[in-house]
Amino acid sequence: MVPKIKICGITNIEDAELAVQAGADALGFILYPNSPRFVEIQVVKSIVNQLPPFVLPIGVFVNEDSTMVQNVMDVCGLALAQLHGEESPAYCESLGYPVLKAIRLRDRSSFLSLAEYKGRAGVRGFVLDAFSESEYGGTGKVADWDVAAEAAQDAPVLLAGGLTPENVQEAIHKVQPYGVDVSSGVETHPGKKDPTKVQAFIQAVKLVS
Repeated sequence: MVPKIKICGITNIEDAELAVQAGADALGFILYPNSPRFVEIQVVKSIVNQLPPFVLPIGVFVNEDSTMVQNVMDVCGLALAQLHGEESPAYCESLGYPVLKAIRLRDRSSFLSLAEYKGRAGVRGFVLDAFSESEYGGTGKVADWDVAAEAAQDAPVLLAGGLTPENVQEAIHKVQPYGVDVSSGVETHPGKKDPTKVQAFIQAVKLVS
């Protein structure tokens, strides 16, 4: 099965249309104010309203109040909430929206965290990102593919962390993820996508055999 493709850190309609036309399955919108890829709610709503059917719009949040997340999901028409902070399993269950829980892979001990969320109501899968002491994601660091491959055997995972058009095929072969999630690896600068890199990334994924 060809992995699903999520282009994250979308900040404008031009990049959204580029990603969709190139074949992306999902778009990610960063609603974390401290991120260089943060995008205002009204911009997200406008972009989502112009997306074709079957392209999933995903909101990315970090340690936000659950009521705020629910309101943003409602207003913007987002399909899934991707949670990158220390949100608890109970928080995920209470949200009332499908959740992708991000796990920053330090080592095999990260499986303990993943196990806490697995099987919880609303948690549809996991985003496996590189570990960072200071940041919640979007670092461009490559995740530990060996650890990610073990996790991918037991749960639907989107592999993130330092993916590029040049390394994504190797990553897919090694990890066998449900999907891949890229942001900085297809940008000219934070929040602005490079058309050539977006197209090359998606083509590389679709050519995996």
